[in-house]
Amino acid sequence: MTSSDSSRPAPQPTDVPVEADAGQRFWHKGPQDTLPPPDMMGPYMRNHPVTTPVAGRKAWIIGSGIAGMAAAFYMIRDGRMKGEDITILDTMSIAGGSLDGAGNPEEGYLIRGGREMNWNYDNFWDLFQDVQALELPKGYSVLDEYRLVNDQDPNWSKARLMHQQGQIRDFSTLGLSRSHQLEIIKLLLKRKEDLDDITIEDYFSSSFLETNFWYLWRSMFAFENWQSLLEMKLYMHRFLDAIDGLTDMSALVFPKYNQYDSFVVPLMRHLKEQGVQVRFGTRATDLDLVEEGGRRTVTGIHCKVEGRPELIPVGPADVVFALTGSMTEGTAYGDMDTVPVLARGNEEPGEDSDWMLWKNLAKKSPVFGKPEKFYGNVAGSMWESATLTCRPSPLVDRLKELSVNDPYSGKTVTGGIITFTDSNWVLSFTCNRQPHFPTQPKDVLVLWVYALLMDKEGNYVKKPMPQCTGREVLAELCHHLGIADQLDAVAAQTQVRLALMPYITAQFMPRAAGDRPHVVPQGCTNLALLGQFVETSNDIIFTMEASVRTARIGVYTLLGLRKQVPDISPTQYDIRNLLKGARALNNNEPFPGERLLHRVLGKSYFAHILPPLPDRDESLKERAEAELVALLGKGSQALGVASGWLDRWREGLQRRGR
Repeated sequence: MTSSDSSRPAPQPTDVPVEADAGQRFWHKGPQDTLPPPDMMGPYMRNHPVTTPVAGRKAWIIGSGIAGMAAAFYMIRDGRMKGEDITILDTMSIAGGSLDGAGNPEEGYLIRGGREMNWNYDNFWDLFQDVQALELPKGYSVLDEYRLVNDQDPNWSKARLMHQQGQIRDFSTLGLSRSHQLEIIKLLLKRKEDLDDITIEDYFSSSFLETNFWYLWRSMFAFENWQSLLEMKLYMHRFLDAIDGLTDMSALVFPKYNQYDSFVVPLMRHLKEQGVQVRFGTRATDLDLVEEGGRRTVTGIHCKVEGRPELIPVGPADVVFALTGSMTEGTAYGDMDTVPVLARGNEEPGEDSDWMLWKNLAKKSPVFGKPEKFYGNVAGSMWESATLTCRPSPLVDRLKELSVNDPYSGKTVTGGIITFTDSNWVLSFTCNRQPHFPTQPKDVLVLWVYALLMDKEGNYVKKPMPQCTGREVLAELCHHLGIADQLDAVAAQTQVRLALMPYITAQFMPRAAGDRPHVVPQGCTNLALLGQFVETSNDIIFTMEASVRTARIGVYTLLGLRKQVPDISPTQYDIRNLLKGARALNNNEPFPGERLLHRVLGKSYFAHILPPLPDRDESLKERAEAELVALLGKGSQALGVASGWLDRWREGLQRRGR
């Protein structure tokens, strides 16, 4: 399309698969494959496509969370659109969506949730390596700042699991029996297509759900037993490279401050400097669609602005990006003396909900999915968090005993959440680097507490968590820390703010193919859907990386850019990660066959891929032969053949090395 032709949307290239899928087929290099492998990462993927912007094109983005902001970023950086042609619409009065962080030391700070971060969030870091850092001088990026913090202050935990009112539970291994390990291996081998609507508790044995692994996993990622087995499988592939750091959380990296100040503030500043417009107090409720010959084109956005209806016309060359669903929509708040009052029904969110846009789209065509699969069971998707603003007290004294560094040092404190495995609520708490807010006073600490089970009475407070005031939640925490007898002294120095979120794990609810729409649904010419409730090839949800991925796919597709969004990092296929993952699953002991690998590869170029053995070298042969007996059977002819072959192989390697 030429710059003067603005009567229709730009044509989309048919020879460039914008959303790569490494699991679709075997990739083999040939002259027809000009693109690199579908899951390749690195500088070669940093190209900026040459494009001619469409004259008069406007972009409308519904939702100012990380997905909406990322869409604006990529339209400017890679699509060469002008910032002033991009408008973000948001129901709230502040940007960031679920990435929040606010408050003050007098009334208390509030953080509804947090995000664990990983090195291989490739789309997320692609974005933030081009955004000016929050505090470093001009020319340094958010990524630069993030690396500076984490390279100098590595994360780990010395009290990841606790029980018995303040005792640290042994979390040095994942605590998996051979049968539990087999359950995980079988799950990793299963096809995604075979796991529609199956829950975690449908698949795993009841004893598996009491292991260290499951307490570590469910509390870190917020999985419930009744939620999607498919999503758990995808998480295991996504974080396979980090499984040996799951116990002590050394696999994680965290920002210096809360997620709002760390990511939303610098990114929104970047966008506004480019001229992007933001309209708060605007709830989008529906889209006008014209369908012709299987092609669906948005022609208008129905909104409510301060309760009044408004229609935003969408031109033929314009593009629309819409958030579907919301994890934090309908949050009910409480404080030290107030119980949160939930305004959402268990099955229907109501007319004033952020789910209405998706609901109305789904009525128009099956390509927009089934939102009711996600919003229709609040009892199954809800949990509650509490933010504690603490001045010196017995709680702070107890925290110091459980922390990696002094909480006031500015370095890693608990190294992530600490989970009480005998808590009826499955209660966890964490203290991240302090100060957690840039203007936080030096004598104030901000802690975050959350629980998974909302229908169980507490061990100390005989109520479900949603029926508790902030003081009662504090009492339950103090009980599990072994300081319930000092509750009054703690409460006098602590402010508690509560957030009860009806849809916080709605994205994990059991689902089947077609329940979530694709980023660009079939036939849509100028509409992309963003966030945690859309389908991507192999990525997981409940991460900032997933949100950025959806935005990037949408921008490249709608703007017709010759650029590919790679599949998730190929670390899940790396033999080194598979080997160390097998060792971790086997409770840090050599897995069956591992000594045989050492016997074969121990003197070769590939020896470095093997985790070190705990055995003395002189016992390796005997132990390797014992593994052969276990694998092949004592006295079998194959055993003798294999043993002789191993000896000859090893002798050959030694001769070559002389």
